[in-house]
Amino acid sequence: MTPTPQTIEQEYAAKRPKSRALYERATGLMPSGAAHDGRVFSPFPFYVDRADGARKWDVDGHEYLDCWSGHGALVLGHNHPAVVRAITEQVKRGTHYSACSELEIRWAELIRECVPGAERVRFTMTGTETTALAIRVARAATGRTKIIKFQGHFHGIHDAVVAAVRDPFEIPVSAGVPPEVLRATVVARPNRIDEVAKLLDEHEVAAVILEPAAGRSMVVPTNPTFLRELRELTSRRNVILIFDEVVTGFRLAAGGAQEYFGVTADLTCLAKAVAGGLPGAALVGRADLLDSISFKGDAKRDRTQRVADQGTYSGTPLVAAAGVAALEILKTGEVQKHINRLGDRIRDGLNAVLATRQVHGCVYGHASVFRMFLGATKQELGLDTWQLDEARLERGMGAVGPKLHLAMLNNGVDYNRGTANGWLNGAMTDADIDRIVDAFDRSLTRLKEDGALERIA
Repeated sequence: MTPTPQTIEQEYAAKRPKSRALYERATGLMPSGAAHDGRVFSPFPFYVDRADGARKWDVDGHEYLDCWSGHGALVLGHNHPAVVRAITEQVKRGTHYSACSELEIRWAELIRECVPGAERVRFTMTGTETTALAIRVARAATGRTKIIKFQGHFHGIHDAVVAAVRDPFEIPVSAGVPPEVLRATVVARPNRIDEVAKLLDEHEVAAVILEPAAGRSMVVPTNPTFLRELRELTSRRNVILIFDEVVTGFRLAAGGAQEYFGVTADLTCLAKAVAGGLPGAALVGRADLLDSISFKGDAKRDRTQRVADQGTYSGTPLVAAAGVAALEILKTGEVQKHINRLGDRIRDGLNAVLATRQVHGCVYGHASVFRMFLGATKQELGLDTWQLDEARLERGMGAVGPKLHLAMLNNGVDYNRGTANGWLNGAMTDADIDRIVDAFDRSLTRLKEDGALERIA
């Protein structure tokens, strides 16, 4: 009797017994058995033993080309020699001083050198913390409470921004948030300047916050024309424009999306690449806004009007050392040119596979970021005309998405499963792009064998 072929899921599980055992240990210790929502998937996540350059290896010995790239933070790839050297040298000198260091000054200088409009720099630890501080600064500066955010745009997990992150947009992305807090957040649809203008007429708005290139890391692209119009509109209305460049900062260009699109925000939120792959972040922008955090020596003003901010690990020397080492390289823009070229190659290559295999789908994105979508063409998604179907883009591929992710893992490629995004890094080569394209081709074959492609629209 001919044995029944393994499904994609069965193949994945059978090849990773050590990861399965670790997951079973983890489930009794951590919620969902993991430290991050995005690392949880069925039948179980794989566990990494080590990483280097463009690759990582799991505990069962499988090698992966890493298109996760540290959730986008590792623009230089894993273990860049300059970053490793800086960390190694600094750890001998101390990891945390409970005091200032010269490293944080150099780090701030490099950020200001790269990022348009970065007149002042305030170090924090995470993207969530940074967007929360940006909103607080904007509210203090304007005396207004409400903010406008956009459907599908992700700004962390603090209460003010959990509205309208995923379809259905009327349901917050998290429980436990008071309705009165959510009422201070007004939601707009992306790329509709008339809708934003109407909301500004109807509400006293302190700030508009958005991911300038695309909501949730390229899921819903932003029309560059809309970005310029939004800058003009908020300037006329004296509303603070906040760019969440946690993903795009130092990635699209040395100056991030602001340099890439030629539009400068009032406040910019940075994380990921800004700290060279270590946990660090920064809020940067106009001096008159960020100086609201400064002590002025006036006891009444400093107690009642100053924006308070402090974090145990903000600007800590170990993180600053990594950030300085990374930005000394990224400031030249050469790495970005390399990975942006690879981004063009991978999008072209993956789309060519879809055409050759006659699979209904598309791959899109900006610079070094790509997103795979099975079940609709660019025209059907409205990508070519900016008449975007946000709900469909946000819902993604449905049941075929997890299968594609597992198939790609079986073929040696990892990426952001939640949005089917990949972030390239500077350690990658043209040969690596060829391998990723080939893995996609072989994965589509497996999806067809499993009958998964019959279910896409």
